[in-house]
Amino acid sequence: MLVGTKKLAEWREIFHDHMQSMDHAFDSAHKIDHVTRVTNTALQLAEMEGAKLEIVLPAVMLHDSLPIDKFASSTKNSIYISTENSLNLLKSWGYPQELFLSIEHAILAHSFSANITPQTLEAKVVQDADRLDALGAIGIARTLAVGFKQGNPLYNKDEPFPINRDANDRDNILDHFYVKLLRLPALLHTKAAKMEADARIKTMEIFLRDLAREIGAEFL
Repeated sequence: MLVGTKKLAEWREIFHDHMQSMDHAFDSAHKIDHVTRVTNTALQLAEMEGAKLEIVLPAVMLHDSLPIDKFASSTKNSIYISTENSLNLLKSWGYPQELFLSIEHAILAHSFSANITPQTLEAKVVQDADRLDALGAIGIARTLAVGFKQGNPLYNKDEPFPINRDANDRDNILDHFYVKLLRLPALLHTKAAKMEADARIKTMEIFLRDLAREIGAEFL
């Protein structure tokens, strides 16, 4: 498939090479392995749903083109800075600018904190693919990696599961499941993504039940 002056496969190499060159700057949950997984998922969803690959590919591969501190108070605004950077990169590489508005929307809408409802099929595909990577065994591993890197404890020692208190994932890792992760399946758009999310949620529920049993806590 030709997009502008290059085939889509050539563009994918350009995007991958750039993200690989930036890999050292990202946290362990947003390195090139994350980009690769989300890209593969997005392309699968795009094929199944009939989304435009020339929009999905750059949006998904450059959805985090600048390192963003997920715990920073300015995270919500950072997605706009990162999106602008992605568009500037595409412009410098000569990617067709008539696709920029659609790509911009798809990148912005992927962000959970920005809370932007995707208005196009392509944006829905990118958002679904990124959110699926926060679920299942990979989702558990990424959550633990980021949380421990921040120096957070695994759970609240007084009440491990947020049963009689508000969940707060800035204070402990376990609460992130209740603040965000377990809510994601209900927010997905495509049928294929919803089916995959069901399987991944079961993996997470097994982990949470086993954790509760091992630490002698009431399970939520």
